[in-house]
Amino acid sequence: MSRFIMNTNAQRNGDHEVHEVASSCSHMPLASNQEDLGIHASCRGAVALARVRHPNYRINGCYYCCNSCHTS
Repeated sequence: MSRFIMNTNAQRNGDHEVHEVASSCSHMPLASNQEDLGIHASCRGAVALARVRHPNYRINGCYYCCNSCHTS
């Protein structure tokens, strides 16, 4: 189980990335741009929650710390 956050700022391609906090990802957004998604068994649960909260956003897992949820 890990804690996940979503970047509230969209990337250049329009995606809002989900990051695993414990991964020490070097692409983590600034604290002011992080939305807490809580604790999940995998990035799939965190991405699913982010999509429910923000149905009009394009949500994607970070290539570096949530690669199994990265879609583009």
